Amino acid sequence: MQSLIKRLQQYRAHKKWYRRYCYRSAVAIILRQGEQGLEALMIQRAERENDPWSGQMGFPGGRMEKYDGGGMATAQRETHEEIGLPSNAYSDCIGRLPDIIATPKKHLRPMVISCYVFMLEDEPDLQLNYEVASVVWLPLNYLANKNNRQAMQWQRGKQTVDLPCYLYQGKRVWGLSLKMLDELMRVASR
Repeated sequence: MQSLIKRLQQYRAHKKWYRRYCYRSAVAIILRQGEQGLEALMIQRAERENDPWSGQMGFPGGRMEKYDGGGMATAQRETHEEIGLPSNAYSDCIGRLPDIIATPKKHLRPMVISCYVFMLEDEPDLQLNYEVASVVWLPLNYLANKNNRQAMQWQRGKQTVDLPCYLYQGKRVWGLSLKMLDELMRVASR
């Protein structure tokens, strides 16, 4: 655990220079020491109409508001709103992963997603709001085992694409969330 924290603290994430011209979002990867080693908190988004990530696995987070004062404040605010975890329940930010670009279906401009990593010391009761169906603690050693990686078919319009994913406790982790976890694992293995 200490080696991952040290690697994250030393890692310098790439920030997109044009992010000020894009929509902005931020997420929190919250880690804890679990029975199987380090685990990452993931949420399953509730099924909601007009939500492009409805029902998918992801991290607490969301769109940056003008009053947030930056990406980390957005990640912390959204984490509190979505799962009831106040920022004083976890560590200061121990690292940041590179910005990721997403293109929501309804918008012409891309969205830049910033990802901040925190460590949870004690596990308080979580209070899930209407946006979150459930919480899953995903062991990092499960991700480190390449035999657990699978492929899934994703369809957009008439096009079908094979994409990588993990299936953990019946929950499929893929897309942007998988990209963030892959980067976290890459930093952890340096």
